[in-house]
Amino acid sequence: MNNLQSGLILSLTGLTAVASLAACASQKKEEKKPYNIVYIMTDDHTAQMMSCYDKRYMETPNLDRIADEGVRFTNSFVANSLSGPSRACMITGKHSCANKFYDNSTCVFDSSQQTFPKLLQKAGYQTALVGKWHLESLPTGFDYWEIVPGQGDYYNPDFITQDNDTIRKHGYLTNIITDDAIDWMENKRDKEKPFCILIHHKAIHRNWLSDTCNLRLYEDKTFPLPDNFFDDYEGRPAAAAQEMSIVKDMDMIYDLKMLRPDKDSRLRSLYESYIGRMDKEQRAAWDRFYGPIIEEFYRSNMQGRELADWKFQRYMRDYMKTVKSLDDNVGRVLDYLRDNDMLDNTLVVYTSDQGFYMGEHGWFDKRFMYEESMRTPLIMRLPEGLDRRGDIDAMVQNIDYAPTFLELAGVEVPSDIQGLSLLPLLKGEQTDTLRKSLYYHFYEYPAEHMVKRHYGVRTDRYKLIHFYNDIDHWELYDLQADPTEMRNLYGLKEYASVTDSLKTELLRLQEQYGDPVRFSPDRDKE
Repeated sequence: MNNLQSGLILSLTGLTAVASLAACASQKKEEKKPYNIVYIMTDDHTAQMMSCYDKRYMETPNLDRIADEGVRFTNSFVANSLSGPSRACMITGKHSCANKFYDNSTCVFDSSQQTFPKLLQKAGYQTALVGKWHLESLPTGFDYWEIVPGQGDYYNPDFITQDNDTIRKHGYLTNIITDDAIDWMENKRDKEKPFCILIHHKAIHRNWLSDTCNLRLYEDKTFPLPDNFFDDYEGRPAAAAQEMSIVKDMDMIYDLKMLRPDKDSRLRSLYESYIGRMDKEQRAAWDRFYGPIIEEFYRSNMQGRELADWKFQRYMRDYMKTVKSLDDNVGRVLDYLRDNDMLDNTLVVYTSDQGFYMGEHGWFDKRFMYEESMRTPLIMRLPEGLDRRGDIDAMVQNIDYAPTFLELAGVEVPSDIQGLSLLPLLKGEQTDTLRKSLYYHFYEYPAEHMVKRHYGVRTDRYKLIHFYNDIDHWELYDLQADPTEMRNLYGLKEYASVTDSLKTELLRLQEQYGDPVRFSPDRDKE
């Protein structure tokens, strides 16, 4: 072999080696690690109070970061607008009639049933839950969990641990939950495995006790009353029968903090138990802020519309202060993921267990199938490989989260899950048409706020609701012409065909989801 031949062989060998190394590098690049999932859920946080949805009231820069770097769902809804039932729908991917957790008053969640954390565990994921559980039974399907009893307390809260011990932690609950979540991600998990952590906050639940560092925020802001604040509920007897009016039902001490020794209210003792958890410094800061407001309030002796407006302003400010702590802590989680180079491989989801009324129809709270409480915010920061950005207009529901997380993790979605995976939307592979209608069912009556039992169907334009049990009343709304749902169209001749079509669709959904409580078309014709 001459030198020329030897050189040629060496050259070809080198080229082959280079090509082989390039192929290996390409293969390694294609072999991506499974996605992590960070799911942040708050309580009663309505989309009106997030600046990525509505800029009228407050700024939420950290929540906006999620939407800006991912997607914002503009038609996101719940299946049952109540804390426990909504959480059960989310974790099972099934409606209340299938997961059997109907209400907060009578139900205990069957923890032996299938949930998406259990399925992720079987697929090799580490799973964790920190914060509010609110399903009465203890969590299952989590490698690590630490939850607050019931609703939890904003100040110096108790936690139930996996050892079934109850421990008290000092500080403000929203901060503590975030501390625990970051601590688990940093120190308590196996960093060689993918993970899914559920960060469940009490905030922004009633009675809106803000962190002492935020007490003086927003006091210079004045908010216009919603146009339908003094709604007379004409043609809507169920709406007229509720007990969630800011004017009539918002407790002066429990909700509005106007505690004075000579004043009493139905919920005074409960409020005193909440602020009684504060240490001396916390309570001193609280009293320094509220003392002058209390004195001025009782001195002014407001009545009528002046008092109604005062209650609304205090409600809005207290709510916003609680949101401020939440937004700050969402920023802490995002910063942790960024600083540890995890954002490219982590899906970050932010939502609430339902929406909430900020004075619309004169209300606070939720429960109704009307838009403000059926709607819920849903934003996602997407990792590499999920290319969709901006708004997604498809109608989605909280039963869709479970199949989405499972498909993202490469886990087969069980056939009995009733939700639909959002992954094709997140990849940009599907149009915004996911389903043509949504089903809703609220069961908790009689109970707090006295909202009647009802079920209904919502399409992209219309909503049909049937209130039942101790009432038999239908409501129909054209959401395009009447987005605030003030005019009940049910029974009008010109909407007869729309009504018939919606009833057919309603019955189809009730049969599809196996809801035993359904209307009878034959009886309806009588």
